[in-house]
Amino acid sequence: MSQVLEKVVIIGAGFFGSVLAERLATAGISVLLLDKRPHVGGNSWSCPDPESGVEEHVYGPHIFHTANARVWAYINQFASFNNYCHHVWARHNGKIYPLPFGLAAINLLLDQVLSPAEARAWVESEAAKEHIHDPANMEEKALSMLGRPLYEAFVKGYSEKQWGCPLRELPASIITRLPVRFNYDTNYYRDICQGIPVDGYGSMFRAILQHPLIDVRLNTDYFKVRASLPSHDLLVFTGPIDRFFDYRYGRLAWRSIRFEKQVLPIPDFQGNAQINECDLSVPYTRTNEFRHFTPDREFDKTVIHREYPYTPVGDDDVHYPVRTPSDLAMLAKYQADSAALAPRVLFGGRLGTYRYLDMDQSIASALSLSDALLASL
Repeated sequence: MSQVLEKVVIIGAGFFGSVLAERLATAGISVLLLDKRPHVGGNSWSCPDPESGVEEHVYGPHIFHTANARVWAYINQFASFNNYCHHVWARHNGKIYPLPFGLAAINLLLDQVLSPAEARAWVESEAAKEHIHDPANMEEKALSMLGRPLYEAFVKGYSEKQWGCPLRELPASIITRLPVRFNYDTNYYRDICQGIPVDGYGSMFRAILQHPLIDVRLNTDYFKVRASLPSHDLLVFTGPIDRFFDYRYGRLAWRSIRFEKQVLPIPDFQGNAQINECDLSVPYTRTNEFRHFTPDREFDKTVIHREYPYTPVGDDDVHYPVRTPSDLAMLAKYQADSAALAPRVLFGGRLGTYRYLDMDQSIASALSLSDALLASL
């Protein structure tokens, strides 16, 4: 069904909202973009730390990676990317191992030198010992994929800290993104397109939103100004979908992260951008050191974050949807109510859809929505 689009209001200036705003403005549509934070970019925001000069990823590390050619071509209009490739190391029982689970981690754990075929046979043998054919939860899914030695070394402690509960209480779907590699490739992502914006995410978002038809208003809480919004043809909401409906069916479960920042008077603290802490005796899940995202630059000081997951309350920022069966049942009710508001009100992004989306997935989703909206005119 065709519709008139002359004025659009978008709530949330993360990837989804910003890309959609740029696409609509480029097509000649006026966009009012609101965000309650003092900056654009959502959780992907980065800016130089004033004391060290290091580009700090304020809400945790964001490594851009994609296999989507359209997304890569689109985002390269607004930023140049370096050739950073992400490598993650994990600490367990006083030793350091490379992730994801591969030949190096297996051989270090076993203190052996297994061949690819021998390592595969060992993992399959350990997984078979669990006799799990239809995993009912995250713990069973991990054991069925990895076996107990890898699970207990690298998954159990880290993930229980991350999610704040025993893994048998979480859905099996959470663990599907943990592959086992039977080679020495320690590149965390397999996508051919990968890197960090040379001038940071903040600069990239400002470039996306520089169109004269985009009016960006920061420090603006939609729920405090919605009664006074100017007339518009479409509202796109990228905040939490349950918050939009005043939690009428309850709150969807999320996990959040508290970041403990330190600026240290040394050029390098840990030799790598990310080290995971797999043991429950360590209260945080990982340490990030941002200078390693720009290895071509030299710094006299370094910036680290330690991440402490927690369950959010009130209007705390949220990061990871939990998506238990009860959450998904609740989500279905919110989605039914949101469908009744279409096409005048639409929902998108990670918070608006209650899905964990990588940056490229958010961009692809925004591009698809803009295609559909512009085709309907």
